Amino acid sequence: MANMTLRIPDDLKTRLEKHKEVNWSELARNSMADYLYKIELMEKLTSKSRLTEKDIEEIGEKIKQGIAKKHGLVK
Repeated sequence: MANMTLRIPDDLKTRLEKHKEVNWSELARNSMADYLYKIELMEKLTSKSRLTEKDIEEIGEKIKQGIAKKHGLVK
């Protein structure tokens, strides 16, 4: 297995050290693997898409507006 070094703020390291019962390396590995799975799935789902960046931005904006309207954040 390969090694990877991460830089984290000192205050975060101090807080992590208070919970020695947690295997932080395993948690980081699992989190990275989960995130990578999502990225690869998205790439697979969109690999044959004919949408442009502009199309995606417009769809995203419409979704945001719909959510805001549903929750009464805009009229």
